[in-house]
Amino acid sequence: MPEPTGIIDLNADVGESFGVYVVGADAELIPLISSVNVAGGLHGGDPQVIARTVALAESRGVAVGAHPGYPDLAGFGRRDMDVSPSELRNLILYQVGAVAAFAAGHRLQHVKPHGAMYHRAARDEEQARTIVEALRDYDPRLIHVLLAGSPWERIARDAGARVAREAFVDRALLPDGRLLPRSERGAVLHEPALVAERAVRIATEGRATSIDGTDVLVAADTLCIHGDTPGAPQLAQVVRRELERAGITIRAMGEFIP
Repeated sequence: MPEPTGIIDLNADVGESFGVYVVGADAELIPLISSVNVAGGLHGGDPQVIARTVALAESRGVAVGAHPGYPDLAGFGRRDMDVSPSELRNLILYQVGAVAAFAAGHRLQHVKPHGAMYHRAARDEEQARTIVEALRDYDPRLIHVLLAGSPWERIARDAGARVAREAFVDRALLPDGRLLPRSERGAVLHEPALVAERAVRIATEGRATSIDGTDVLVAADTLCIHGDTPGAPQLAQVVRRELERAGITIRAMGEFIP
């Protein structure tokens, strides 16, 4: 596993409100991070929310990426769906294009699939390959935000894609490095000091503590704070402060991912 570099990106999933339903505290969270993943309208988000979220991020100098998910508003994109490669490709391109339409120059920094789509791609090589090929055809300069060490990472690198390995600082880990399912108690971490400690260890040591107390190797170029986690802005504030105290430089991934 490559050694930590002393530079890291902080990302958050944002723009997931829909109509009158508000998800997260984006206005408070966005200024504290370096990259945003903006929902594309199928698991969350709508045209007004996308426009508002992208404008806020750009006004704060925060890099913009798309956050496509399965068409599952009722389940917030966290329910697995069996879709054909052609349908998945179209779902990806539809949502990436929707977010890009509101971005400066219609260009995005990165794409990070959401929820069940993300976790399916980490274990399903056909879905991973479909996502990688769709993004390559759309814009080969896009950064692919994905789970380190998965077949998805190998497929993306073999295709010559720019890759940002992601770790989740507000989620509990199983001893094998997988995320503890959200259905399990303690899956989401809410204590700012604990989340910040985890972020610093990942950024400086490439390790994190699993639920049984053992250390897990965690390679990361970007650290995620979920925008729908209660208290996400407070988590981001403490995480950013402690990373900087540890000598870690926070930059948008596009500034250091080759």
